[in-house]
Amino acid sequence: MNRLARFGFYLLCGLIAAFLVLPLLVIVPLSFNPEPYFSFTPAMLQLDPAGLSLRWYREIAESAQWRLALRNSLSIAAVVTPLATLLGTMAALGLRRLPTRPRKMFAVIIASPLVVPVILFATGIYFFLAPLGLTQSFTGIILAHTALAAPYVVVTVGSTLTTFDERLLRAASILGSPPLSAFFKVTLPLVAPGIASGALFAFVTSFDEAVIALFLAGYDQRTIPLQMWSGVRDQLSPAVLAAATLMVLLVTIVMLTTMLIARSARSAGAGR
Repeated sequence: MNRLARFGFYLLCGLIAAFLVLPLLVIVPLSFNPEPYFSFTPAMLQLDPAGLSLRWYREIAESAQWRLALRNSLSIAAVVTPLATLLGTMAALGLRRLPTRPRKMFAVIIASPLVVPVILFATGIYFFLAPLGLTQSFTGIILAHTALAAPYVVVTVGSTLTTFDERLLRAASILGSPPLSAFFKVTLPLVAPGIASGALFAFVTSFDEAVIALFLAGYDQRTIPLQMWSGVRDQLSPAVLAAATLMVLLVTIVMLTTMLIARSARSAGAGR
């Protein structure tokens, strides 16, 4: 019975993974389509290398709109990442010092952007920023993305702090280390893997976010996801597939980097 239940569990996990991954088997090959259509050419179906083209990747590289969107996405993510990392790390450290009941209450409040549907979050942030004149501005988008990305940092840093030994801080205090010095020499090195993972998640969250951009961005603030949305709605260009492939590659690199960071942190912990 246990073997049958285990087989059913693995089968269910495999079906869910296939449901999530199989669309990539269509998107990635179609991004190399030489024709302006969302369909496979006879040469592509015959696996003929001559039927593949980098046409749409060149279009992304040469298009002024795509370059503007890429510059905006990178600029916004470059500001959001340190802001969300700093705020999320401070929140995680502060939550650790609270009693159990207030800690759980504030943790739920902080994590609410991860639970609330993003369309509701975007609507609320729009009505909050509109009276302040921060719509169609980089400042408004950065504030909204920071509010959306910071909870990821809180979660990753908080999970790292669950294995943190408070006796290390007491030992540093007994040896005469000031609190600030103890933080930088004891706490920060131990939670650094969680901070790094949270920063990567914050970067991807900002870079990949589309709904908030639809509410807050003007033409000059157009980001990669917003440019992809316009490509699907207005032009139906296969360049969208090339951009989607590049974003999948970016997310894959971030996931692998996060796994390597977590593994190195476990190895360092086992070494200690």
